[in-house]
Amino acid sequence: MRSASLLTAALAENWQQGGFGLYVHWPFCEAKCPYCDFNSHVVREIDQTRWAAALASEVRRVAAETPGRVLGSIFFGGGTPSLMAPETVAAVLDAAREGWTFGNNIEITLEANPRSVEAARFEGYARAGVNRVSLGVQSLREPDLRRLGRLHDAGEARAAFGIAREVFDRVSFDLIYARQGQTLADWEDELGEALDMAVDHLSLYQLTIEPGTAFWDRSQAGKLRGLPSDDLGADMFELTQEMCARAGMPAYEVSNHSHADAESRHNLVYWRYGDWVGVGPGAHGRFDLGSQRIESVAWRMPGRWLSAVEEAQNGDESRLAVGGDDQAVEYLMMGLRLSEGVDLARLHQMSLNVAQSAQVASLQEMELLEFSAGRLIATPRGRLVLNSVIEALLP
Repeated sequence: MRSASLLTAALAENWQQGGFGLYVHWPFCEAKCPYCDFNSHVVREIDQTRWAAALASEVRRVAAETPGRVLGSIFFGGGTPSLMAPETVAAVLDAAREGWTFGNNIEITLEANPRSVEAARFEGYARAGVNRVSLGVQSLREPDLRRLGRLHDAGEARAAFGIAREVFDRVSFDLIYARQGQTLADWEDELGEALDMAVDHLSLYQLTIEPGTAFWDRSQAGKLRGLPSDDLGADMFELTQEMCARAGMPAYEVSNHSHADAESRHNLVYWRYGDWVGVGPGAHGRFDLGSQRIESVAWRMPGRWLSAVEEAQNGDESRLAVGGDDQAVEYLMMGLRLSEGVDLARLHQMSLNVAQSAQVASLQEMELLEFSAGRLIATPRGRLVLNSVIEALLP
């Protein structure tokens, strides 16, 4: 193993190597989608002033612990952040600006559902400092939107996209494929429409049935019919890669596609295993404090989190130190999703127990992994079975 002093020195530079970001979780939605396992809740009324004060307080608390860093990205996720008042967003950004130095090209993203898009609200977000929007379109087909439990229709999605383009230079949107009853030809047509619409970034996710969701319950009861087979899902994935590459938006991550220099800078912080602070109910963070890498987890339930912030000035349920082996596993799992792969020297500064030479050589022989310019990179074939590739590199 490397010496403790070498490991400490390497970890102290995580935010410089991978970036530094702030994630803000807004836990409220108009309705719960049947495929969603995120921490989202439906409520009748929201005290925006109270929530703005609590979120800003949490930003200031963690900023005081992590001085001297350059903030490269802020991401408002959820839930449905486009239900936030622009004044709430502004309060959070003001607190972040007080606590850290903003990078010259800081990316500030807000997720929005097409149903909750209004031009005036978007203009308010832009005045507050938001410069990128990610729209949860999910499908351009009416029957599929209904099956997915979405409240908007395809017309609203296109209109919301048009509004976003008028206000923001950078606009991304999400689509889900491998849906019930969807054929390869269906997806080819829909993806073609999406690529015609896209500005510079698309997130294209294969539908997964997660425990704790309504879809999971239906699946367990045998009532979720018409899902594509694994082979058809793989064909859809390969078609996605081919069509996006031809359109000049190749995959820079397994599910994310963009033109050159239009990648989501915030998500790159995660995948490059930089430092990120998470505030809001259920938010997770990873950042270095002194010689330790810390995992922070906020209270999950909105009421419990809000009470903790207001009464104890701390919304964290727990903080744990992340050991070297665990750091290496996390970096490997995140970084191999990227087309650029992982820096093997940095990985081995965290731990020598992962990605050992015999493991790497075996995966290279199977053409699942390549080693280039000091980086481990999953091949196109390896991306199809990425979980198995990662498992093979673990102790």
